[in-house]
Amino acid sequence: MIQKGKIRQISVIGGSNPDSETVTLAVEVGKVVAERGAVLICGGLGGVMEAAARGAKEKGGLTVGILPGYDKESANRFIDIVVRTGLGHARNILVVASGDLLIALPGSHGTRSEVSVALLLGKQVIGLKAWGMIMGVRQVDSLRELEKELLPIF
Repeated sequence: MIQKGKIRQISVIGGSNPDSETVTLAVEVGKVVAERGAVLICGGLGGVMEAAARGAKEKGGLTVGILPGYDKESANRFIDIVVRTGLGHARNILVVASGDLLIALPGSHGTRSEVSVALLLGKQVIGLKAWGMIMGVRQVDSLRELEKELLPIF
């Protein structure tokens, strides 16, 4: 368990082609991260990554995008700090390792790999409307529940 006051960076992960409900949730998650003064870490591209970064920026937060390639211009417009890796999907490990905890929204294989790596690294993983079937993931079904999970940590 992470001690109160020790969270500085939160990795937000999820699909690159989400439905509208997931986009809305991701924006709100980004806002929650920024409101708590944490840096939002993500994969820097579109979908959940862009929506979460947008939410963080709307609340004045700092965002970091860890890109799979070398092209800085591929980062979404809400990313403040771009990390170019040239690692392809292997950059998922960096996204996970950079966060003090992970918030996982619905996604596909890439998101599943990030959840798995996070658990292997001993990271706390909160799944928002997703990933509760994976042992070690604390699933919440609403933004309010997510905020309750984060409250004791901040």
